[in-house]
Amino acid sequence: MRFFVNGEQRRNTLLNTIILLFLGYIALLWVSNGLMYFHKMGLTPSSVTNYYLGSEADFTQPISYQSLLEVSHFHLFSMGILVLTLAHLMLFTELSTTLKVWLSGLTFFAAVANEAGGWLVRFVHPAFAYFKIGTFLLLEASLAALLIFVSASLLQARRRSRASQPAPKRREDYAPQMQMSAQHENNQAGRSAFDSHAGSPPLHGASRPFIKEN
Repeated sequence: MRFFVNGEQRRNTLLNTIILLFLGYIALLWVSNGLMYFHKMGLTPSSVTNYYLGSEADFTQPISYQSLLEVSHFHLFSMGILVLTLAHLMLFTELSTTLKVWLSGLTFFAAVANEAGGWLVRFVHPAFAYFKIGTFLLLEASLAALLIFVSASLLQARRRSRASQPAPKRREDYAPQMQMSAQHENNQAGRSAFDSHAGSPPLHGASRPFIKEN
């Protein structure tokens, strides 16, 4: 998480990609959570009560205390870690502080209330089936919002990172520099040739200047 604190996820493309892959994995978990719910029950109160309290027409037994306890034990831990991770990632997005607080609190409430809904239907009153349906929809909606906001923030950071990188130079961009370098080398070569010629001793057998004697 320290990479989100210092903004490293905006500069490190690999880290950005890893977090996006993690969000894709969470999206699959979000889908499977919905499929598991609809495999057991639907969005009608009767389907919820039939699952938790049993149904004579379908020859199903009520959910036992041990079964509810095992499911809640697993869900409370896994959903807690999931919501904590997504809410923490959302804190470093550009959303307003008010929206961050409300969305984080709403997601935690929905996760706990969704687990409590089954207990209430089974051991308190069948009317809590409406509560179970509402908390399930609220949990799915809040998790989807967290996934969308965090993914959008990471994708925007990738676009900014690419836009801030200098464009690669083309071959014609190097032409003026190559010409200046070649001209500089020619000047250096000419100067070296002139210096070597000026400092060289006279050739053997060269004629000496004629001086007329009086």
